[in-house]
Amino acid sequence: MGVLEDKLKHLPENPGVYVMLDGEGQIIYVGKAKNLKNRVRQYFFNSVKTEKVMAMVKNIADFYYIIAPSEIDALSLENNLIKKHKPRYNILLKDDKTYPYLKVDLKEPFPTFKITRKIKKDGAKYFGPFMGGVSVRDVLQIINLAYQVRPCDKKLNPHKCVKPCLNYHIKKCFAPCANLISAEDYLERVNKAMDFLSGETLETEKLLKEKMQDSALNEEFELALKYRENLASLEKIKLKRITALNKFINADVIATASNGIYSTVSLLVVRNGRMLGGKNFAFESATLTDGDALSEFVLRYYKQDSDIPDEIISAVEITSFDALSDYFKQNNGKKVNFLCVKQGIRKQLADMAEVNAHEHLETAVDKIKHKNDMTVTACKALKDKLLLNNYPKRMECYDISNISGVDKVGSMVVFIDGQPEFDSYRRFKIKTFEGADDFRAHQEMMERRLERLLTDPEKFPKPDLIIIDGGKGQLSAVKEIFDNKGVCDIDLIALAEKNEEIYLLDKKEPVILEKRDYCLKMLQRIRDEAHRFAITYHRTLRGKRALSSVLDHIKGLGKIKKRALLEKFKDLSGIISATEEQLKTVDGIGEVQAKAIIDKLTKEGLK
Repeated sequence: MGVLEDKLKHLPENPGVYVMLDGEGQIIYVGKAKNLKNRVRQYFFNSVKTEKVMAMVKNIADFYYIIAPSEIDALSLENNLIKKHKPRYNILLKDDKTYPYLKVDLKEPFPTFKITRKIKKDGAKYFGPFMGGVSVRDVLQIINLAYQVRPCDKKLNPHKCVKPCLNYHIKKCFAPCANLISAEDYLERVNKAMDFLSGETLETEKLLKEKMQDSALNEEFELALKYRENLASLEKIKLKRITALNKFINADVIATASNGIYSTVSLLVVRNGRMLGGKNFAFESATLTDGDALSEFVLRYYKQDSDIPDEIISAVEITSFDALSDYFKQNNGKKVNFLCVKQGIRKQLADMAEVNAHEHLETAVDKIKHKNDMTVTACKALKDKLLLNNYPKRMECYDISNISGVDKVGSMVVFIDGQPEFDSYRRFKIKTFEGADDFRAHQEMMERRLERLLTDPEKFPKPDLIIIDGGKGQLSAVKEIFDNKGVCDIDLIALAEKNEEIYLLDKKEPVILEKRDYCLKMLQRIRDEAHRFAITYHRTLRGKRALSSVLDHIKGLGKIKKRALLEKFKDLSGIISATEEQLKTVDGIGEVQAKAIIDKLTKEGLK
């Protein structure tokens, strides 16, 4: 504590970010502060601490800080550092289920409504999210049937009139492609559809009832049934309205619950005065019932392209809400009001969220424990069982895939604390030799990986443990590269699939773990993921090569158009099964080339 005490005495009173390190120099926590001196000293001298905070403080061997010009700059820096280092004691939100939205781009001459799960700053309008039992596809069908807005995203040529498709004949579209509706009349229908999505349901309901009755009178019973089904969906949407809510309320309501070890956050989504549903999060983390932790949650949850509400409501005062509000305005271009509510309808919403948070806490604890058994706890146990030098926080697994030495590829998958880190996955083309040689392929891949450790440590940081998919031979081959590069501080093992044997460098006999052992299950997950990633890449290369050979010598069909075909139809079999009309939907493929592709595939006996 001597070194820490000296550092604590000299902390500045400026705003900034502090970074806590364990005995091995690993970053275990990143925090921001309006006053670094007051905030950091609290960890060591404040007598009231939760169990998780006490556990973190016991692991702190050192810390450093970065002074920032303002609290908002500290927020931004903290956010970037947490994304980069993923410290174990911070609130780390995994990619939660993303809910769908409806998007309409009014810059298009005849706009269409599309389903999307990503919000972008592209000038389009977004409606949603759709959750809580309301199907986005049902809503889209209501729009298409009530307002006959075109359901396709086909590029329209105002100078070229085409024959209307089936959607026109079943009264789901006014066929702007055939010039059967003016741009002004069409836009009026789009505006009415947007009014419906904004909460005005009366006109839509009236329109659907009229269309249902007309269809029944005309003995179009199948169409009348569709209208009736959509009226039932509309009724479900209307039930989401909370009568006492102002229809212009757009808010996320946040509440927390904690048992001192585990914490949950419940987030209810209200748009246009309608309760759309909610999300629940569970953490093995310091209690989230204080304003600091809630502030951290808010920063983690709302990404740059998120659906940012007008209000964030909580029964607990969120720390640094002024800085958070400025941060959202600067990064998302939107002003957000943070409300700590004590009464009224918003307080009722906060109470509802709190009930959900406590309910989720009851069911989430067992899931968290099981997840920890399969990840962090398994990492700790693996270090002891295999007598590793390092705690295997960052594990990398390598696999090779080829058929008779053709299209040889290697894969590298990365797990952090027992969970996949998809952004860090890498692929390798094996280039230095011909034919099939698993040992040499592993050596080439490892040599390139270790070189990147020196030349690009940001993208290729040092792993704690490297796992080779293979046996003693593959392990020995990779060990040669380790020796040539002078690497001695990375643990190295191999996992042979046949009997799930774990080969170590300093043991002649493999280690065999029980089939139900969580350590073995974790290693199997990593190995299987490396195998899947390698196989996927190999199939992609094989498909591209097959595509090139089949489609060679078609006039005007170069690399760019071949790539566009592959992106559209995924692989050669998809192109083979495509019709001439479907081929023409690919950018750059006209009628002549579509016909040439069909003729070539037919000539090769593939169609």
